[in-house]
Amino acid sequence: MAATIIKWIVVVLAAMNFGYMAFDGGRALVKGDYIRPRSGTYAGQLGPWSKLVAKFGINPESTTMKIIFLAWGVIGLALTVCFILKMPWSTNALIAINVLSLWYLVPGSISSSVQIILLVIRKFII
Repeated sequence: MAATIIKWIVVVLAAMNFGYMAFDGGRALVKGDYIRPRSGTYAGQLGPWSKLVAKFGINPESTTMKIIFLAWGVIGLALTVCFILKMPWSTNALIAINVLSLWYLVPGSISSSVQIILLVIRKFII
């Protein structure tokens, strides 16, 4: 029972995280820009992830980064479907992509951290 609850929490978190990345990356490719806050302290700014990728020499607003966002999201969603379908390698693959997603600061890194913890716990329950 606990393993099933953990599984579906992971699925919801992964669908939200990777689904948003795919949506925002695809939208940015089509419309030319990511979704940004319109008001408040961070109006018009990208999230903290943009500063991190810029330190690695990637322009956060480049077509390359938009493609990375879209591809990362689609791959994450595909791995989530594999996890739902109980493919034996999918738990490790989901752990790996979530470790690699920790760069997506702040909401993505929180979601990925929770997923990693739950997936590791689930491995020991089953």
